[in-house]
Formats: sequence, C-alpha cells, structure tokens
Amino acid sequence: MGYWSDWSIPILVTTAAGFTYITVLLILALCHIAVGQQMNLHWLHKIGLMTTLITTVVTMSSIAQLWDDEWEMVFISLQATAPFLHIGALAAVTALSWLIAGQFARTEKATSQMLMFTAYLAVVVALYLVPLTISSPCIMEKKALGPKPAIIGHRGAPMLAPENTLMSFQKAVEQKMYGVQADVVLSYDGVPFLMHDKTLRRTTNVEELFPERAYEHSSMFNWTDLEKLNAGEWFLKNDPFWTAGSLSRSDYLEAANQSVCKLADMLEVIKDNTSLILNFQDLPPAHPYYSTYINITLETILASGIRQQAVMWLPDTERQLVRQIAPGFQQTSGLKLDPQRMREKGIVKLNLRYTKVTNEDVRDYAMANLSVNLYTVNEPWLYSILWCAGVQSVTSDSSHVLRKVPFPIWLMPPDEYHLIWITSDLISFIVIVGVFIFQNYHMIRWRLGSIRTYNPEQIMLSAAVRRSSRDVKIMKEKLIFSEINNGVETTDELSLCSENGYANEMVTPTDHRDTKLRMN
Repeated sequence: MGYWSDWSIPILVTTAAGFTYITVLLILALCHIAVGQQMNLHWLHKIGLMTTLITTVVTMSSIAQLWDDEWEMVFISLQATAPFLHIGALAAVTALSWLIAGQFARTEKATSQMLMFTAYLAVVVALYLVPLTISSPCIMEKKALGPKPAIIGHRGAPMLAPENTLMSFQKAVEQKMYGVQADVVLSYDGVPFLMHDKTLRRTTNVEELFPERAYEHSSMFNWTDLEKLNAGEWFLKNDPFWTAGSLSRSDYLEAANQSVCKLADMLEVIKDNTSLILNFQDLPPAHPYYSTYINITLETILASGIRQQAVMWLPDTERQLVRQIAPGFQQTSGLKLDPQRMREKGIVKLNLRYTKVTNEDVRDYAMANLSVNLYTVNEPWLYSILWCAGVQSVTSDSSHVLRKVPFPIWLMPPDEYHLIWITSDLISFIVIVGVFIFQNYHMIRWRLGSIRTYNPEQIMLSAAVRRSSRDVKIMKEKLIFSEINNGVETTDELSLCSENGYANEMVTPTDHRDTKLRMN
C-alpha cells in the first residue's frame, strides 16, 4: 500500500478481548450447570455476545479477502500443534464428564438422557480417533532428521537495520548468514539500486524532499536524486519488528543515516562470504533502459568479483541470455515446476512461499537432486517444521533468531507418539466411566437390583445431590402419591432420602382409606 501499518496489533487485541469475554461467560455457565441453577443471561451480555459474533464474522471475512493465502497457514500450524492440542482437548472433555454425568442423572426424560449421552459419546470417540488424521513431519525417528536448513537474510537483516540498506547487509554478514536476498531496480540514468516497493514512500522520506513525485515508480528517479533520500528514519519511527529499541547507541545513529543502496556497494560487502538471491522489479515501458536492464545488472554483478556459483538468479526474463553470459549462476525459479520441467529449463533451485509446497513435494525435489528455498520464515516453530520436512534453506527476516535454534522445537518417534495417544485415551476412558458410575450410582443400583416396581421419582430423589429444596419437595410429593397408588409402603423406600440429607420432614405411611377421605 506504500506505507507501513501494523494491522496485527488491533486485530490481536480485539480478538483477545472478545474471546476472553466469551470464555468468562462460558465458565460462569458451566458453574451454573454444576450447581443445578438456571442460566438467565443479562441483556447486556446478549448484546456483548452478538457484538463479538458480528465483529468476528466481519473481521474473518475481511482477512479472507485481503490475505486469502493465509488460510493454508492453519494446516501448517496444526502440524506443529495438533498432537498437543489433542491432549488438551481430551483433558477438557474428560473434565466436562463430571457436569455431563451430573446433568444425565438429574434429567427425568429417557429421551433427553439418550440425546445428551449420544452427543457426548460422539465427541469423545471423535477425539479418541483424531490422531489417525494427525500428520506432522516432526513425528519421525531422530536419526532420519536432515541437516539444519541454511538461512538467507531477507533484504539483509531487516530486524537489525532498515531493509535493503548497506547497514542491513553488513549485519547479515556479521551474523554469518548463508546468503542474502535483495530486490534490484534500475534508476532512470541506468544505476542498479536496491528497493522492494514500486514507490519510495514506505522506506524513504521522498514525501518530504519530492512531494510531487511521491507516487512515481522508483525507477523514474535519477541516481542523483535517489542518493539524497534518507532510507533509515522510517525504520526507527515505525519500528516494524519492535526491535529499534534494542539497538545500541551507535547502531541507532547509523540506522538513522542510511541512504538508498547501490547494488555495487552491496556486492562489495557480501562477495567474499555470502550467497545471493536476486529479485527484479519490472520497469515501466517508458523507462529508457526497459529492454536492456538485464544486461546492465549482469555487468554490475560480474564486475563485482562475486563467485558466479554464489548467485541464485531468480527472474525468468532473458534466462537463456543469462545462462550464456554467466553459466555459473544457480538458475532459480519462483514458480512451482515439476522436476522434469526444471531439468529441461536448466533450473536447479526453487524459491517459493512456504505455503506452496507440501512435505511430499520437498521429498520429491530432494530425490531429483533439486533444492528448495522457502520464504519468509520468521518463527522458530515454523522453521522446526520445515527442518523436519527436509527443506534445504529458508529466507527470513529474523535470521539472528533462527540461527540460534539448535534443534527442532520438538521431535517425537512414531512409537512414542502412539504410546502417548493410546495411554491418554485409556486414562480418559477410565475417568469418564468412573465419573458416570459415581454420578449415577443410585440409578445403577436400582437397575442391577432387579426391582420390578420402581418409579423415576425415587431414583431422581436419591440422586439429586444438587437439586434445590423446591425440586426435592416436589419429588417427595410425587414419590408419596406414586407409592400410595402402587400399594407399597414408603417408609423403607424413603430411607434412601435420609442418607442424602433430604429427609428433614417425617414422612409416614398412609392407607388407602385415609387417602380417599382426604381426596374427597
């Protein structure tokens, strides 16, 4: 969009507030169920829930339109978290059995009991079988783990210095990165320089120096104008990665005085120790070097003295010409191709977003002796997943963080995972069965006692540990009249109630004649 705006902060804050509110209401609802009280939601909470629901739907729809690619991130994140989410969900559902079993014992209608039990059982069985669908590259034998993926600095080291500046690439060299990635543009007078965006608005002060030209393509500026721009103040002002505050005093001053970087200057810094991925911006047709910018860039690279084998050439434009002039370049594609097509085009490396390849793709390319570099990988958990998958290299903004990751965050042999899975399911099953037996002890005792004449009121009264006094009194009355109609003495039967503390009033048997007189 031409300017820096961190939308993640308001999105995360709003999401956290909304779901915390819903979680608190849910806990309160479970507490009401646990003590047998009715749930009466205040109208303010109804408004709050509807507001949260509408906000969530609108936000998710907006995110789906702006960042549709990010949905694939859900499946990748599950590769890192699913085994542990399964254990957590299993623990939560097992704990919920206490409330379900209690509600089951207090429900009078058999149909309601069956619906409740069937729904809960379906959820439990589904959770028991979920591991059959869980697939993670980190569920593997430790001896099968490949070498640590090489790390390529994205536009240098953009968390430690302003991106695509000389300072950024110096920091990448200091971090001993395997390589760096840079975006090359040709100025109007034919000087290759580094800039990612089409305009200069986001990473320079062009709006201050040349306000009337702020929306022009960066390639339409002469180098004499470009070198006047400051390319570092924006980094300190916007703090895109929240790292500006950690800079030393000298680094802070250096970052504040960065200018637009020439390709030749960057090559001079990295040529002895670091590989390079070059990406190019398409020039406007009105540019004077529109048809020859590849030749000019090639001349600059070869004149720098960098090893040809260290250059990963990404653009598809004039690839055959580049292969003739610089046969040592590693021809790299930004499009996903099958191995045979890559060989035909002389491509030895792929440079793709990490959502565009599967674990099977990585294995197939490796078997064909083809290398895969994935971008932009900033988090250790994602780096760990790609490491387990066998990826050869990644491009990262946080290269200084990933280089300190000594081993995947977790690695679990399949046998060990199966043991954890089965053990967790067995423990959960035993606990759930025990809770249901404990909560429904009186009902089970009646059924196993083979008593032919019993009524639901007796069972419900004896099991109603958390019933209100009004409900208990009603059930007592039902029980008395039920026993009278069946001609059964109630004294022995009601002794069950005294065991649970509900026989606060003396109940005495009454014969049929007295009952008829009273009813009349």
